Amino acid sequence: MSKKASERWTNFIVYSLLTLGSLVILIPFWWLFITTMKSPAEAFIMPPDWFPKPNFVKYTEIWEKAPFLQGIFNSLKVALPVITVGTFTSSLAAFAFSKLRFPGRNFLFLMLLATIMIPFPVVMIPQFVMFAELQWIDSLKPLIIPAMLGNVFMMFFIRQFMNGISDEFIEAAKIDGASLFGIFIKIMLPMVKPAVAAQLILWFLGIWNDYLGPRIYLSTPEKKTIQLMMADFNAFYVIQSDYPLIMAAAFIVMIPILIVFLVFQRYFVESLNFTGVKG
Repeated sequence: MSKKASERWTNFIVYSLLTLGSLVILIPFWWLFITTMKSPAEAFIMPPDWFPKPNFVKYTEIWEKAPFLQGIFNSLKVALPVITVGTFTSSLAAFAFSKLRFPGRNFLFLMLLATIMIPFPVVMIPQFVMFAELQWIDSLKPLIIPAMLGNVFMMFFIRQFMNGISDEFIEAAKIDGASLFGIFIKIMLPMVKPAVAAQLILWFLGIWNDYLGPRIYLSTPEKKTIQLMMADFNAFYVIQSDYPLIMAAAFIVMIPILIVFLVFQRYFVESLNFTGVKG
């Protein structure tokens, strides 16, 4: 067998296995989607009908049964400021820890990394007391303002990416008269775009799916995020066994995450290669 034929067979086997794996992963999503097309009684029929007649009535019912639009808007009010401002501050901190030299840099970086290992229940009560004294309880401020200061894991990931970029780019920019902030904006940030996009996806996913934080700080129904509304919605309609309605709500909640991933998927794949520009 020639080398070319051997490569074709190898590629065929690899792509076949990847296709099989993709189908295994997509089956639960397809099952969720087709359940939304059924009546509550049909949802329990076994074996299930994998190709039911299209029926989108549940997608109109969910907007009448619960204020999901308000929940989505509240979650976006948390996610958008956090991932925009927080991504910028995290990237800026990563640049400082990677390319700048200042006393205590390594010690400060290790202290920040140590905070990742602190379980949230340890700081949950002190944070609640602090935010209560600031009169932030029952508002979105505890979910937005602290997170806008940065994400330690994102900072670590981007810093490691920046370490692979040659310092010659910075030296050349300094010779041309560029400021440190200009170097960060015009040189470093475009080079680490895949790493930033990958972390942005993961951070958005964490914020969108966050349940514990909003449950601690929010009590007014109009201020609840989508996950709190989804939990209350499930608790009510699971008693009525209206699983198609619950699945339709879950599918709607999942759409923003899919949109974010589709927009940034190219950069996410590039970040997995962890390739930097090396001198």
